[in-house]
Amino acid sequence: MGESRSFEQALVTWVAGGPEAERAARTARELAGGVRTAVLVEGESDRAAIHTLAARHGRDLGAEGVAVVPLGGATNIGHFLNVCGPPGLGLPLAGLCDLGEERYFRRHLERVGLGSGLTPEDLEGLGFQVCDADLEDELIRALGPDGVIRVIDAQGETRPFRTFQGQPAQRDRPVEHQLRRFLGTHSGRKELYARALVADLDLAAGVPRPLAGLLDRV
Repeated sequence: MGESRSFEQALVTWVAGGPEAERAARTARELAGGVRTAVLVEGESDRAAIHTLAARHGRDLGAEGVAVVPLGGATNIGHFLNVCGPPGLGLPLAGLCDLGEERYFRRHLERVGLGSGLTPEDLEGLGFQVCDADLEDELIRALGPDGVIRVIDAQGETRPFRTFQGQPAQRDRPVEHQLRRFLGTHSGRKELYARALVADLDLAAGVPRPLAGLLDRV
């Protein structure tokens, strides 16, 4: 396991508290010197998308000292900023969040002294990108419904998707809505398709702006 990954796991355990927190805090402090940037993202699917996009550009973020840390939900951003931001380890930061969760990021970035009255442009200036409305929505718009359905077929999930489309709550919905709900039906599927959809993007013209901006930042 690389040092960046070990740092990520130690940081998550530290923030979670419990009997292993003190040991994890020591590990995170020891490894922090090798971390060039800590990228705070809402969940594992965001982490998978960023690493997949980086790999397509020939980059290994872990080897570069970029730790991509899943928060386990946007409401945990304050705890992570306390330990790896200015009040704690003082690491350079970046991040990715959904539009609906932007307020949590903005509030806590301001609380730890990284600005006041932050605008969306200010957030980008700090290295924090906002998806509209979320990562799945960004990827569906980038690939188009037909492109996403092609990826679903390649994953052997055409039948489950067609079954999902036939559910009463979904029948009259636009296909974009159906795709977004299908991709987010459980965490394992979100992570699977974060990788698969990013792997299918046209790097020259089809990378969602938040992902491209984040990768450029780090």
